[in-house]
Amino acid sequence: MKIEFVVNGIKREVDVNPDERLLDVLRNKLGLTSVKEGCGEGECGACTVIINGLAVNSCMVLAPQARGKEITTVEGLEKNGELDELQESFIKNGAIQCGFCTPGMLMSCKALLMRKPNPTEEEIRRAIEGNLCRCTGYTKIVNAVKDVVSKNK
Repeated sequence: MKIEFVVNGIKREVDVNPDERLLDVLRNKLGLTSVKEGCGEGECGACTVIINGLAVNSCMVLAPQARGKEITTVEGLEKNGELDELQESFIKNGAIQCGFCTPGMLMSCKALLMRKPNPTEEEIRRAIEGNLCRCTGYTKIVNAVKDVVSKNK
């Protein structure tokens, strides 16, 4: 079956199987490798993308459910060859270690900032509680988001 959706600002039409996961379509058919498969059960957050403004585990979404939706991956954060301010802040604050969880963390944090530009530390921590990281201890990630918030006040 064919589905249409917008990915990173570009209208796409893709042939999918009814039981195919959005994660697999994004990675294997569209080449968006920032979307990582960690657990495949919606527990780790490595595959988080933004769908219509909400952070969603793409391993838990069947591709046909994405029909007509607007999807953003890490590849869509960059504008005119410049990293998004959140990406820059992750780098500056050392919030990137092995990099496996980073795309999902970025997307969860970006979705939070899209709906709440001035979140509290508790709200930041709540936004990333579905993303597992074994390297940073979360403090650097929280600090990176807080850094972006303080610059935009």
